Amino acid sequence: MSKRRKRRKWSDDEKHMICPQTRLPGISVRQVARRYDVNANQVFNWLTNAKFAAGPENEDVTPFLPIEVVEPVTSAPVADVELCEIAIELAGGHRLRIIGAYDSEALATLIRKLFA
Repeated sequence: MSKRRKRRKWSDDEKHMICPQTRLPGISVRQVARRYDVNANQVFNWLTNAKFAAGPENEDVTPFLPIEVVEPVTSAPVADVELCEIAIELAGGHRLRIIGAYDSEALATLIRKLFA
């Protein structure tokens, strides 16, 4: 005879930690359930409970940066400027790539505003 598994009692804190992970892009309920060694059907049951299945209004939303165009910029033709490529590593593993001619002061201002 095989041994029966004991039933696990999941605390509300654990359910609050597990359920939001099912809403991440590219992650399935099955993957989350396997990570915590719980049956996927049990996680689906928790998600039907409004207490644990909080909607997107309760989640942190990635903010967009406001952009305002004040006046069109007309630049004189650039002569004898070597085209270049710049890659800047930003926080969180993101990269900012600039290919071609650029205004160094405008670039510095943009970077300062991104980290303000």
